[in-house]
Amino acid sequence: MAYSIKYIMAREFICKDCGSLLTHSNELTLESMKEIHSQLCIIKRQKLIAAQSIQEISPKSSPMGQTTVQVSQGSSNVTSQIEPSYNKPVTGETTISITGSGTDHSKVEGPIDTSFKSKRQKAGKFKGISVWGPVDPPGQLGIWGDSVAVDFDICIGDGACIEACPVNVYEWLETPGHPGSEKKPFMAREKDCIFCLACENVCPPQAIKIFVK
Repeated sequence: MAYSIKYIMAREFICKDCGSLLTHSNELTLESMKEIHSQLCIIKRQKLIAAQSIQEISPKSSPMGQTTVQVSQGSSNVTSQIEPSYNKPVTGETTISITGSGTDHSKVEGPIDTSFKSKRQKAGKFKGISVWGPVDPPGQLGIWGDSVAVDFDICIGDGACIEACPVNVYEWLETPGHPGSEKKPFMAREKDCIFCLACENVCPPQAIKIFVK
């Protein structure tokens, strides 16, 4: 029996300002990622802020977490500092465990039920992120998130959403024992979502629903 193997070539884009590498096999999706990254690139924003502030003679400062620009009188030396949210440790209330004795569960097929908020109840939180039941870990984990919702029981852990997100909303969460995959895209920075829908559009099993505000 003959087998054929198809290779999908990933297209790449490297930001000339920050050096970030964006990759995706779909050219249209990559173009969308490039446009969004161009708008949000931290280094590019620093350069723009520095250019706008270079003529000022008095130092300026802003609250922590925002851009700080300092300009010395009679000098073109500029110091910019930004503390991106994705560099901060993820904290928040946790009342849900991802370990337990719930092993009698099978993988769930997509797509996510977009009306789950009217059918399910919140079972608790994990690092401040809402978890919608039923939950019976490790085999049944429910739907996670409010505005950025991922059905962890449908998710196959392919990572397409993590690669597509231009603002680093997601990070990997180990979920050993789950029938769908043993790692999930945890929306640790859900509040940073810009509602571009990139992650929702690239998810193969359609496990993601973005509720645009």
